[in-house]
Amino acid sequence: MASSRRPLPWDELPDEIVLHILRYLDPCHITRLQFVSRRLRKLCLDEKLWRQLCFQDSSWYRSVQNRRALVKNPADLLGVDPGWRRRQDKANWNPVYPGENVSWYDEYIQRHGPASVNWLQTPRKHDGGLEALVEARGVALYSPHDGRDGVGTMFAVSPLEDGSICLWDVNGNRARQGSIVARSRPGKLFMEAHNARRSRRVDADVIECVSVSDSGHRAFFAVQSHLVEVDLNRLDVVNRTGFEWSITALSAVHDGVPLTVGTSLGIHLHDFRARTRAGHDMAERVDGPLEGVAHPFKAIFDPNPLPPYAPLSQPTPISILHLPRQGSPDQASDDIYVAGRFSNILHYDRRKFPSIAGSIYSGALIKSLTSLPGSFSAVHSELRRQAELSVAQTKTEMAGQTLIAGGGYNTKGSLEMYGLNTAADSAGHGMLQNSAMKNRQTAASATILSIINHGTKLVFSDGTGLLKWFERDGSTECRRLRIGHSDSEEEGSLFASMPASDDLARKILSTRPKQGPERPNDDNILFWTGEKLGMVTFTAGPRFDYGPTPEESSAAEQEEEMRRRAYVERMRRALDCQADEVRFTGNLEMGMGAR
Repeated sequence: MASSRRPLPWDELPDEIVLHILRYLDPCHITRLQFVSRRLRKLCLDEKLWRQLCFQDSSWYRSVQNRRALVKNPADLLGVDPGWRRRQDKANWNPVYPGENVSWYDEYIQRHGPASVNWLQTPRKHDGGLEALVEARGVALYSPHDGRDGVGTMFAVSPLEDGSICLWDVNGNRARQGSIVARSRPGKLFMEAHNARRSRRVDADVIECVSVSDSGHRAFFAVQSHLVEVDLNRLDVVNRTGFEWSITALSAVHDGVPLTVGTSLGIHLHDFRARTRAGHDMAERVDGPLEGVAHPFKAIFDPNPLPPYAPLSQPTPISILHLPRQGSPDQASDDIYVAGRFSNILHYDRRKFPSIAGSIYSGALIKSLTSLPGSFSAVHSELRRQAELSVAQTKTEMAGQTLIAGGGYNTKGSLEMYGLNTAADSAGHGMLQNSAMKNRQTAASATILSIINHGTKLVFSDGTGLLKWFERDGSTECRRLRIGHSDSEEEGSLFASMPASDDLARKILSTRPKQGPERPNDDNILFWTGEKLGMVTFTAGPRFDYGPTPEESSAAEQEEEMRRRAYVERMRRALDCQADEVRFTGNLEMGMGAR
């Protein structure tokens, strides 16, 4: 007798069955299905599901499959269990370090989802009835409550060319997202104009010119040879410290350690928690309203000695990194790394400053530094890229950290990785043998300008206006995005792309909150072009737009502009596809598609 039982409706199926069904759906359908019910939302955001999707759609896995398809050796395939091979491939691909918390749903969106370029509101000034744009001269992120306010309040802080300080709402918690929430009066960052010999400007060539203390609500701005401390609650200057040479780089601010200041000829430690020394007070009064012209050499004959500083044999540091403490990424260790217009990356130990602790030879012009919590091994990295390590070997931990450097070498981009030792008997971090990798072939066709961590990936900007995401092996590209769709009024051309497509992201920052609850798809990329601020969001369309209003142009002009942009974009895509084919053919000639 046939059974009369009805099949179970979908909402009564066990979670395991529903998850198995979800594996057969496309990711775009899974994201829509999560809005049906709370139960489906929980299952559609399953971490194992999205981790599997990240793996099978990764460029790393496609590259491995292509190499295996080209090398058809029956002896290698005989008796190999497909399930075992897949587990080994997944273990070799796994980019997560032990103890690292990863949202795989966000990872998939960042790797394969749509991306849009948003432009923050542009500051303006009115002079004689005319309106003009005011350029930004740097950027840093400011979280007033360290992310503990429950809503993730975050501001972008920037000095403007007129000497004012400007704050934008990054997440849209206090005002409209991307809008200006506060701005000081012009000239706040400049000294009083009693000394006509000193120019009044913020140098646009200093990339790392802003550092922010979230806990202290302070921002530090490099204005020529002065370090200006500003109270972000009042947007008022509270202290100025003069240095003997122009400031070219600032480190990030970390609680409990001094700020590292790079000048054109030396490295200085500035403890902003202490009162300014008398010697610096006297040096400041030379440029002050009472002493400026009468005593131009007063600081030279100051009897107080200069604070300890590390002189540089070659000038102009560009990037300064406080290496994070092992296991505590929000705390700074005693290791300081400095890169700039010299061939070595310099290493200082804060406990032995100003003596140099060591150096790493690069040979490139390094413009940006960051780090990873695990130690890099060139041998293991190459084996993992070829998917040749066993599952047990991939789980072997290597104590230490990895120094990431981005810059230029012979007009091309240079992405470099150095494994650092953290042995207990070591006085600091020393470089390990066979732990250096320099990707100067496939990283970028122009100089790398800024590099940061973004989820389980590295992202950097280059001199062609691209943002590129790479796996942590430094060799496998995940995706790329051009930032050149802005509201500039300059005319574009076919080869110059859209209007203002020549915009370069000179500095990039991740908007991931340091602490507190994380909202899905909330880790965006804030960037500074040297003139204005923009943000890359992983959405189908821009979240905000502060471009020209529709009233400023007629309907016919808008339609013509849309047609022109669509044509230019089609031609760009065609040229990009042709370039991809040329690169793929070249890789085949170099060694069966290997990078």
